[in-house]
Amino acid sequence: MNALDTTLPAAPRAVAPVHPTHKFRLLLRRELWEHKGGFLWAPLIAGGIHLLLSLMAIIFGEVMLNRVPDHAKIDVAGGSFSVNGLDLGMLTDKMSPEHLQEMGQAIDVALYMAGTWPLVVLAFVAFFYCLGCLYDDRKDRSVLFWKSLPVSDSETVLSKVASVTLVAPVIAALAALATMLGSLAIWSVVVMFHGGNPATLLWGPASPLSILATMIAYVPVYALWALPTVGWLMLCSAWARSKPFLWAIMIPLFAGIFVSWFDLMQLFDLDSSWFWRHVIGRGLLGLIPGSWMGDIPMDDFSPISLTSFLSVRSMYSVFATPQMWLGAVAGAAMIFGAIRLRRWRDEG
Repeated sequence: MNALDTTLPAAPRAVAPVHPTHKFRLLLRRELWEHKGGFLWAPLIAGGIHLLLSLMAIIFGEVMLNRVPDHAKIDVAGGSFSVNGLDLGMLTDKMSPEHLQEMGQAIDVALYMAGTWPLVVLAFVAFFYCLGCLYDDRKDRSVLFWKSLPVSDSETVLSKVASVTLVAPVIAALAALATMLGSLAIWSVVVMFHGGNPATLLWGPASPLSILATMIAYVPVYALWALPTVGWLMLCSAWARSKPFLWAIMIPLFAGIFVSWFDLMQLFDLDSSWFWRHVIGRGLLGLIPGSWMGDIPMDDFSPISLTSFLSVRSMYSVFATPQMWLGAVAGAAMIFGAIRLRRWRDEG
């Protein structure tokens, strides 16, 4: 007869709890997966459209340049040069190092302008993302599934805030870098076509990687400056039963009209324009990259002044202004309100 098996079953292994940072990273991935079209592809497509339009404009310019009579000339220091068949190598042979440096600063400004295309798209994507991120979960009832997971409302909402204020701007900055490099490649072909050296005229004086580092350094400024807009839009997204866009737009506009109509800001010795700029504008337009530049003085619009104006030191000077921190506190309070609303407002 077989002996009875008296061995005890192995005790189940204890499962280590998921670390909060790991959960938060997974929540960020979820936001990126669900909104890859807006966060990733939209800035890249905007940069591609800019490159296509630039290429079309250059081709049109070359066609028109070839129609200029051969005797037309450009007079510059050191001689005159034919417009038809312009030789950039001859044009820049006698440029001093100071002139080359100024040309590099002008190229950097042009690269900034090229890189703004993905950033403009970022503003639209971020605006409508904040409006729909909490409302859509209630509309399709998926909020019930997400609430069944071991993830708190605070972690969910804060992951959305981090996605729109940190992850999306970094991706847009990388898309801006791709646009700038594409612009430099197109310009290089034009320079070579006209007998110039792109390494000397473009790639040497320009600094696209430095511009990328500067744009990424702008992200903390953008994140704090955008908090009032993010908080207001998410509060409307968590509260509105329908049409959060109308609620988010009409309430501030009617508030501004009411304040202007009755001159309520006169009680604080302020003009109504102050309310429109620092309350309405900050609450609705804070997601536009560079919207804080209105509080930074600039001397003129020369390339040297513009590069100094766009420097990290200049942009970080906005941290010393009270409107930056007052807006950040107001935005944090509205984000807290959105978290509280999400805990119980789950109707369709």
